[in-house]
Amino acid sequence: MSRLRLIALLALALALLSPGRSHAAGEIPPLPEQDWSFSGIFGTYDPQTLQRGFLVYKQVCASCHAMDLLAYRHLEALGYSEEQVRAIASQYTVMDGPDDTGEMFERPARPSDRFVSPFPNEQAARAANGGALPPDMSVLAQARTGGPDYIYALLIGYTDPPPDMDLMAGMHYNEYFPGHQIAMPNMLTDGGVSYADGTEATVDQQAYDVAAFLMWAAEPHLDARKQMGVKVVLFLVVFTGLMYAVKRKVWADVH
Repeated sequence: MSRLRLIALLALALALLSPGRSHAAGEIPPLPEQDWSFSGIFGTYDPQTLQRGFLVYKQVCASCHAMDLLAYRHLEALGYSEEQVRAIASQYTVMDGPDDTGEMFERPARPSDRFVSPFPNEQAARAANGGALPPDMSVLAQARTGGPDYIYALLIGYTDPPPDMDLMAGMHYNEYFPGHQIAMPNMLTDGGVSYADGTEATVDQQAYDVAAFLMWAAEPHLDARKQMGVKVVLFLVVFTGLMYAVKRKVWADVH
Protein backbone atom coordinates (compact mmCIF):
# COMPACT_ATOMS: atom_id res chain seq x y z
CA MET A 1 0.00 0.00 0.00
CA SER A 2 1.38 3.39 -1.01
CA ARG A 3 2.17 6.03 1.58
CA LEU A 4 -0.40 8.47 0.12
CA ARG A 5 -3.18 5.88 0.27
CA LEU A 6 -2.27 5.00 3.86
CA ILE A 7 -2.41 8.69 4.84
CA ALA A 8 -5.80 9.06 3.15
CA LEU A 9 -7.22 6.06 5.02
CA LEU A 10 -5.94 7.38 8.36
CA ALA A 11 -7.48 10.78 7.66
CA LEU A 12 -10.83 9.14 6.86
CA ALA A 13 -10.72 7.09 10.07
CA LEU A 14 -10.00 10.18 12.16
CA ALA A 15 -12.85 12.03 10.49
CA LEU A 16 -15.28 9.21 11.26
CA LEU A 17 -14.17 9.06 14.89
CA SER A 18 -14.41 12.80 15.39
CA PRO A 19 -16.91 13.62 18.20
CA GLY A 20 -18.05 16.77 16.48
CA ARG A 21 -19.44 15.23 13.32
CA SER A 22 -23.01 16.04 12.31
CA HIS A 23 -26.09 14.01 13.33
CA ALA A 24 -27.98 14.99 10.19
CA ALA A 25 -27.32 11.66 8.50
CA GLY A 26 -29.47 9.84 11.04
CA GLU A 27 -27.12 9.42 13.99
CA ILE A 28 -28.80 9.84 17.37
CA PRO A 29 -26.86 11.88 19.96
CA PRO A 30 -26.40 10.43 23.46
CA LEU A 31 -29.52 10.64 25.58
CA PRO A 32 -29.37 13.24 28.38
CA GLU A 33 -29.34 11.12 31.55
CA GLN A 34 -31.67 12.37 34.26
CA ASP A 35 -31.49 12.06 38.03
CA TRP A 36 -34.52 9.83 38.64
CA SER A 37 -35.72 9.27 42.19
CA PHE A 38 -36.22 5.57 41.38
CA SER A 39 -32.66 5.02 40.14
CA GLY A 40 -30.28 2.80 42.05
CA ILE A 41 -30.81 -0.02 44.52
CA PHE A 42 -32.58 2.13 47.10
CA GLY A 43 -34.41 4.44 44.69
CA THR A 44 -38.18 4.83 45.00
CA TYR A 45 -40.93 6.58 43.10
CA ASP A 46 -41.79 10.13 44.17
CA PRO A 47 -45.62 10.45 44.45
CA GLN A 48 -45.61 14.19 43.73
CA THR A 49 -43.64 13.68 40.52
CA LEU A 50 -45.96 10.85 39.47
CA GLN A 51 -49.08 12.93 40.11
CA ARG A 52 -47.66 15.77 38.04
CA GLY A 53 -46.76 13.27 35.32
CA PHE A 54 -50.27 11.85 35.31
CA LEU A 55 -51.63 15.38 34.87
CA VAL A 56 -49.39 15.90 31.84
CA TYR A 57 -50.50 12.58 30.38
CA LYS A 58 -54.17 13.36 31.07
CA GLN A 59 -54.13 16.88 29.61
CA VAL A 60 -51.55 16.49 26.82
CA CYS A 61 -50.94 12.86 25.84
CA ALA A 62 -54.31 11.16 26.43
CA SER A 63 -55.92 12.81 23.41
CA CYS A 64 -53.90 10.45 21.18
CA HIS A 65 -52.19 7.80 23.32
CA ALA A 66 -54.06 5.02 25.12
CA MET A 67 -52.96 3.16 28.26
CA ASP A 68 -54.97 -0.02 27.90
CA LEU A 69 -53.18 -1.95 30.68
CA LEU A 70 -53.91 0.60 33.41
CA ALA A 71 -57.11 0.85 35.45
CA TYR A 72 -58.16 4.01 37.28
CA ARG A 73 -57.91 2.23 40.63
CA HIS A 74 -54.15 1.87 40.06
CA LEU A 75 -53.86 5.64 40.59
CA GLU A 76 -54.23 5.08 44.33
CA ALA A 77 -50.56 4.01 44.25
CA LEU A 78 -49.73 7.61 43.29
CA GLY A 79 -51.24 8.92 46.51
CA TYR A 80 -54.77 9.65 45.32
CA SER A 81 -57.61 8.75 47.69
CA GLU A 82 -60.48 6.46 46.70
CA GLU A 83 -62.74 9.50 46.35
CA GLN A 84 -60.24 11.27 44.10
CA VAL A 85 -59.84 8.18 41.92
CA ARG A 86 -63.61 7.82 41.67
CA ALA A 87 -63.87 11.47 40.62
CA ILE A 88 -61.13 11.06 38.00
CA ALA A 89 -62.79 7.95 36.54
CA SER A 90 -66.22 9.59 36.43
CA GLN A 91 -64.93 12.17 33.95
CA TYR A 92 -64.97 9.47 31.27
CA THR A 93 -67.72 7.31 29.80
CA VAL A 94 -67.55 3.63 28.86
CA MET A 95 -69.83 1.37 26.87
CA ASP A 96 -71.52 -1.29 29.01
CA GLY A 97 -74.28 -3.80 28.71
CA PRO A 98 -76.35 -5.31 27.43
CA ASP A 99 -79.14 -4.11 29.73
CA ASP A 100 -82.45 -5.91 30.40
CA THR A 101 -83.67 -4.97 26.93
CA GLY A 102 -80.52 -6.26 25.22
CA GLU A 103 -79.17 -2.80 24.42
CA MET A 104 -75.69 -1.48 25.07
CA PHE A 105 -75.48 1.76 27.06
CA GLU A 106 -72.98 4.37 28.19
CA ARG A 107 -72.15 5.02 31.83
CA PRO A 108 -69.53 6.97 33.79
CA ALA A 109 -66.31 5.02 34.22
CA ARG A 110 -65.61 3.37 37.57
CA PRO A 111 -62.24 2.89 39.33
CA SER A 112 -62.24 -0.75 38.18
CA ASP A 113 -62.42 0.27 34.51
CA ARG A 114 -59.31 0.53 32.40
CA PHE A 115 -58.22 3.91 31.06
CA VAL A 116 -60.62 4.94 28.32
CA SER A 117 -58.95 4.91 24.91
CA PRO A 118 -59.11 8.14 22.87
CA PHE A 119 -60.14 6.14 19.78
CA PRO A 120 -62.63 3.27 19.36
CA ASN A 121 -60.23 1.21 17.21
CA GLU A 122 -56.90 1.25 15.38
CA GLN A 123 -58.42 2.41 12.09
CA ALA A 124 -59.95 5.47 13.76
CA ALA A 125 -56.62 6.25 15.45
CA ARG A 126 -54.76 6.12 12.14
CA ALA A 127 -57.41 8.18 10.37
CA ALA A 128 -57.10 10.93 12.98
CA ASN A 129 -53.29 10.98 12.82
CA GLY A 130 -52.53 10.99 9.12
CA GLY A 131 -52.04 7.24 8.94
CA ALA A 132 -49.68 7.02 11.93
CA LEU A 133 -50.71 4.88 14.91
CA PRO A 134 -49.95 6.55 18.25
CA PRO A 135 -48.34 3.85 20.43
CA ASP A 136 -50.04 2.67 23.61
CA MET A 137 -48.16 4.14 26.56
CA SER A 138 -48.80 1.39 29.11
CA VAL A 139 -45.31 -0.14 28.81
CA LEU A 140 -43.63 2.47 26.60
CA ALA A 141 -40.88 3.18 29.14
CA GLN A 142 -39.84 -0.48 29.03
CA ALA A 143 -40.33 -0.97 25.31
CA ARG A 144 -37.97 1.84 24.26
CA THR A 145 -34.21 1.63 24.64
CA GLY A 146 -33.22 4.20 27.24
CA GLY A 147 -36.57 4.00 29.02
CA PRO A 148 -37.55 7.26 30.74
CA ASP A 149 -34.36 8.97 29.52
CA TYR A 150 -35.48 8.35 25.93
CA ILE A 151 -39.02 9.62 26.59
CA TYR A 152 -37.65 12.76 28.24
CA ALA A 153 -35.16 13.35 25.42
CA LEU A 154 -37.80 12.85 22.75
CA LEU A 155 -40.15 15.38 24.35
CA ILE A 156 -37.47 18.08 24.55
CA GLY A 157 -35.80 17.13 21.26
CA TYR A 158 -37.88 19.23 18.86
CA THR A 159 -35.68 21.73 17.01
CA ASP A 160 -35.43 23.30 13.58
CA PRO A 161 -34.11 20.84 10.97
CA PRO A 162 -30.66 21.34 9.41
CA PRO A 163 -30.72 23.63 6.36
CA ASP A 164 -29.87 20.76 4.00
CA MET A 165 -32.62 18.45 5.27
CA ASP A 166 -36.00 18.17 3.56
CA LEU A 167 -38.76 17.03 5.91
CA MET A 168 -41.50 14.87 4.47
CA ALA A 169 -45.00 16.30 4.49
CA GLY A 170 -46.60 16.14 7.94
CA MET A 171 -43.33 15.25 9.69
CA HIS A 172 -41.47 17.16 12.40
CA TYR A 173 -37.76 17.25 13.17
CA ASN A 174 -36.67 15.66 16.45
CA GLU A 175 -33.03 15.31 17.42
CA TYR A 176 -33.52 12.06 19.37
CA PHE A 177 -36.01 10.22 17.14
CA PRO A 178 -34.55 7.58 14.78
CA GLY A 179 -34.31 9.20 11.38
CA HIS A 180 -35.10 12.57 13.01
CA GLN A 181 -38.55 12.71 11.35
CA ILE A 182 -41.54 12.08 13.61
CA ALA A 183 -45.27 12.43 12.93
CA MET A 184 -46.08 13.68 16.43
CA PRO A 185 -45.74 17.47 16.72
CA ASN A 186 -44.20 19.18 19.72
CA MET A 187 -46.99 18.96 22.30
CA LEU A 188 -45.32 20.63 25.28
CA THR A 189 -45.20 24.36 25.92
CA ASP A 190 -44.09 26.31 28.97
CA GLY A 191 -47.11 26.70 31.23
CA GLY A 192 -49.11 24.21 29.18
CA VAL A 193 -50.43 22.63 32.39
CA SER A 194 -51.02 24.04 35.85
CA TYR A 195 -49.48 22.04 38.70
CA ALA A 196 -51.47 21.97 41.93
CA ASP A 197 -48.29 21.94 44.06
CA GLY A 198 -47.06 25.20 42.53
CA THR A 199 -44.18 23.65 40.55
CA GLU A 200 -43.31 25.73 37.48
CA ALA A 201 -44.57 23.83 34.43
CA THR A 202 -41.63 24.34 32.08
CA VAL A 203 -41.22 22.05 29.07
CA ASP A 204 -38.30 20.29 30.81
CA GLN A 205 -40.35 19.78 33.98
CA GLN A 206 -43.35 18.40 32.11
CA ALA A 207 -41.15 16.06 30.09
CA TYR A 208 -39.42 14.83 33.26
CA ASP A 209 -42.67 14.30 35.15
CA VAL A 210 -44.52 12.42 32.40
CA ALA A 211 -41.45 10.24 31.72
CA ALA A 212 -41.39 9.27 35.41
CA PHE A 213 -45.13 8.56 35.32
CA LEU A 214 -44.73 6.32 32.27
CA MET A 215 -41.91 4.46 34.02
CA TRP A 216 -44.26 3.80 36.94
CA ALA A 217 -47.00 2.67 34.53
CA ALA A 218 -44.60 0.19 32.92
CA GLU A 219 -43.19 -1.09 36.23
CA PRO A 220 -45.58 -0.20 39.08
CA HIS A 221 -44.09 -2.78 41.48
CA LEU A 222 -40.54 -1.44 41.25
CA ASP A 223 -40.49 -0.22 44.87
CA ALA A 224 -41.74 -3.55 46.24
CA ARG A 225 -39.26 -5.48 44.11
CA LYS A 226 -36.34 -3.39 45.37
CA GLN A 227 -37.46 -3.75 48.98
CA MET A 228 -37.66 -7.52 48.56
CA GLY A 229 -34.20 -7.54 46.97
CA VAL A 230 -32.70 -5.67 49.91
CA LYS A 231 -34.34 -8.09 52.36
CA VAL A 232 -32.98 -11.07 50.44
CA VAL A 233 -29.46 -9.62 50.42
CA LEU A 234 -29.61 -8.92 54.17
CA PHE A 235 -30.87 -12.45 54.82
CA LEU A 236 -28.02 -13.93 52.77
CA VAL A 237 -25.46 -11.82 54.64
CA VAL A 238 -26.80 -12.96 58.04
CA PHE A 239 -27.11 -16.56 56.83
CA THR A 240 -23.53 -16.55 55.57
CA GLY A 241 -22.31 -15.20 58.91
CA LEU A 242 -24.19 -17.92 60.82
CA MET A 243 -22.84 -20.65 58.55
CA TYR A 244 -19.29 -19.36 59.04
CA ALA A 245 -19.77 -19.33 62.83
CA VAL A 246 -21.13 -22.88 62.74
CA LYS A 247 -18.23 -24.02 60.58
CA ARG A 248 -15.68 -22.57 63.04
CA LYS A 249 -17.51 -24.21 65.96
CA VAL A 250 -17.69 -27.65 64.32
CA TRP A 251 -14.07 -27.63 63.16
CA ALA A 252 -12.61 -25.88 66.21
CA ASP A 253 -11.14 -29.10 67.69
CA VAL A 254 -9.93 -30.55 64.39
CA HIS A 255 -6.20 -30.06 63.80
